[in-house]
Amino acid sequence: MRYSLLFCLLLAGLPLSAQAVDEDQLGAWYMYFYNARFGNGPFGIQGDFQFRYWNFGTDLEQILIRNGLTYRPKDADVLFTLGYATITSGVPGESSESSHENRIYQEALLPHKVGGRFLLTHRFRYEQRWVEGQDFRTRYRYNLFLNVPLNARELGHKTAYLALYNELFINGQQDVGNGNRVATFDRNRTYLGLGYGLGRKLRVQLGAMNQTTATWSKWQTQFSAHHTF
Repeated sequence: MRYSLLFCLLLAGLPLSAQAVDEDQLGAWYMYFYNARFGNGPFGIQGDFQFRYWNFGTDLEQILIRNGLTYRPKDADVLFTLGYATITSGVPGESSESSHENRIYQEALLPHKVGGRFLLTHRFRYEQRWVEGQDFRTRYRYNLFLNVPLNARELGHKTAYLALYNELFINGQQDVGNGNRVATFDRNRTYLGLGYGLGRKLRVQLGAMNQTTATWSKWQTQFSAHHTF
C-alpha cells in the first residue's frame, strides 16, 4: 500500500515538474506589428510576428504569426479585421516538445482621444481555435490601450510616449476534450512601457508585462516595433 501510494505521488508529480512555469523567471517577447491601407479605399491589411520565450531567448514559449484583412467604414472611426493566425507553443524548461494551433479571429478597434493627449483604443476580439490535441474552442478578448505622448500631442516622429494596456481573456468552452477542462477565466495581461517614434510611420516600444492565468503569474519584457505602410 505504501509503495502504491508513493508511485502514484511520483507519477502525479512528473508532468508538473516537466511543464511547471517558473514564475520567478523573467521572460521576453520580441514583436513586430504592421498595418497598411490599400490606397484611399476602406480595405487594408494588418498583422504581427511574435517570438515569445520563457526566458530571454533560448526556452521557446510561442511563435505566433497573425495576418488579417481590415475594413474601415466611411465616416466611422472603427477598424474591423478578419484574420488567421498560426501558433507553435513550447513547453517550459528543457523539453523540446511543442504543439500547434490554427486560429481564425474577428476584431473591432475603436480609438478615441480624451483631454487632447490621452489616446485610448478599445479592442474587441473573438477567436475560433483549433488547438492540437483538443476539441474546437473559442475565446473572447477585450483590450484597453492607452498611449500618452510626453513631448507632443500626437504620436509621430521623435515623440516619446507612455504606453499602457490591460487585456482580459475569457474562454468560450470549458470542456476541451479527452476529459480535460479549462477555467472560464483564461488570462489577464497588464503592460507598462515607453515608446519612441523613429519616423512618421515607425515606432518602437520597450516595457514589462505581467501575465496571470488560472494557475500561474509571470513577468515578461516586451520589445516591439509598430510599422505603418
